[in-house]
Amino acid sequence: MYLIAMITITHAPPDADARIESLLDRAFGPTRHLKPAQRLRDGRLPAEGLAFIAHDGANILGTISFWHVRIGHSADALLLGPMAVEPALRGQGIGIALINHGLEQAKALGHRAVILVGDEPYYRRFGFAADKTQAISLPGPVDRERFLATELGSNTLTAASGLVRPTGLLVPPRPRLKRAA
Repeated sequence: MYLIAMITITHAPPDADARIESLLDRAFGPTRHLKPAQRLRDGRLPAEGLAFIAHDGANILGTISFWHVRIGHSADALLLGPMAVEPALRGQGIGIALINHGLEQAKALGHRAVILVGDEPYYRRFGFAADKTQAISLPGPVDRERFLATELGSNTLTAASGLVRPTGLLVPPRPRLKRAA
């Protein structure tokens, strides 16, 4: 059994990508790449300083990332997700710790709004609500009751409307290997 006191939250190191992807596959299954929110992340890097892991020193137990997006033509925001916890460790506070840490860091870095697609009863405790996304749309079908937002600054989303588009840095291309002649 893991206790929350034994867990450390740190920035996700670059060499953890494969282990994070494996955790996300276990947590969400093989269809996770088909979701509309994933389209906003594809080919992009997480927002600088806003990709974290929860670990016990040896194992990655959870992960959370935030991504730069723009709502309509003027409102900048972050997209939270994916946030995942090792399935066998759910219900032990790891996800809550990751979300609290991530939102605190996002606010400290000057970000003013966060959107996500997720379970409203779970995310409500962090200030997320569906009523803040009524004038906002994602590039693809989404259950409106699961499309949530929270404001890290006052009235950040009051005038926000339109389609959410990715604005973060692109993943750099991989160097091509030269073929032997």
